Amino acid sequence: MASNRLARWWGEPTARRWLLFAVLATVFLSVNVLRLSTAVIAEPLMAAFDTTGAQLGTLHAAFFYVYAVMQIPTGILVDRVGPRRTAAVGALVMNVGAIWFALAGSYAGALGARLLIGLGGSVIFVSMLRFCAGWFRAEEFATMSGICFAVGGVGGILATTPFALAVDVAGWRETLVALGVVGLVASALTYAFVRDSPERAGLEPIRGVPEQARLTMEEVRTYTRRVLADRSTWVVSLLLFCTGGVNLTLFGLWGIPYVVQTYGTTVTVGSLVTLLGGLGAVLGPPAFGWLSDRIDRRTEFIIAGCLVFTLALGLIAVVGAPPLPVVGLIFFINGALLGTFVLTYPMVKERHPSRASGISTGSVNGASFLGAAILPTVMGRALDAYWTGEVVGGARVYTAAGYRVAFAIATLCGAIAVLCALWLHWRDRDVSGGGSATY
Repeated sequence: MASNRLARWWGEPTARRWLLFAVLATVFLSVNVLRLSTAVIAEPLMAAFDTTGAQLGTLHAAFFYVYAVMQIPTGILVDRVGPRRTAAVGALVMNVGAIWFALAGSYAGALGARLLIGLGGSVIFVSMLRFCAGWFRAEEFATMSGICFAVGGVGGILATTPFALAVDVAGWRETLVALGVVGLVASALTYAFVRDSPERAGLEPIRGVPEQARLTMEEVRTYTRRVLADRSTWVVSLLLFCTGGVNLTLFGLWGIPYVVQTYGTTVTVGSLVTLLGGLGAVLGPPAFGWLSDRIDRRTEFIIAGCLVFTLALGLIAVVGAPPLPVVGLIFFINGALLGTFVLTYPMVKERHPSRASGISTGSVNGASFLGAAILPTVMGRALDAYWTGEVVGGARVYTAAGYRVAFAIATLCGAIAVLCALWLHWRDRDVSGGGSATY
């Protein structure tokens, strides 16, 4: 009976799309674990490779530099060759890099491996969004974008306490090797089972979802020029650079050392606090995406989210060491507010033809990761400037003043994001003739 039920699901496009989405989601989980896991193993990495804070920030950021650079090429790839093949090859490259990183014996080797992880991982998220454009209706896209980010939030959770516990039991190198092997299996499943659209899977089309024909090279050039000439693309990119870059930096690198060194806790406790940020990122994006689709609003949510985000970071910058439960609450709130920031993705997508959704979403997706590439090193340099010379277990111990400066940098980024959100709202209002309109 179970096999008959599975067969019916497999032959029904609105059911099979969820099975295929689950395969891609598994790959995206591993992307988020790998890109954020350096927070848990920050001190072992500093000891293993004898790094400064700035060098550790650069090692962490290497993933994000290549990830950011690859987003427009990724958009072109998924629109030209399809999300299935793009995601499968990307997963293969990423997990080979993960195994190399685990076996690296020098800082240079680890840096090269981290770049390879970023190269492979860079194509997965846009492939998911392009898959959603081929299997879901336009009015479902904000909800699906939120679900995609929620999957990333689950990966963020796995990269905190569960990853820390695995490292405690098996060691960080062994844990990364195991993740790489699991990821290679997921890559093979992606190539074997995922298809770019119901028609390419041999199924009837889903009503309201047009066939996503692949772009010609001339269309690629045309749509790329149009997306890059749109001022909204750049304003959204700056907003995501600030908000996504800060969250990825806090949850992926400096959040755990901040908690451990400021409050004198263990890494496991610090990972529990940052886990709350991942939990917020799981709950917020689907909720805000669903609500936005239902009431047909975008910019109002984005403005409110940027304001709260900035005020929360500013509290830590001013106080330095608020009660630890307050820090946990701030991390949770800022993770959940990701759901307001990602409403910019359907905004950008809706401004361009659906067939070019890979190019349009890829053009802004890189901004968060450029922020995540630059901000860890910037914050690391601020922390190094306030370092007193104390070293514990081979890792530098930073002062409360240094962390306050780092959070002040994050607060400034939030303030810039607020200005971007206001510009998007005012532009939308002007286009609509003074009313409160949506994209």
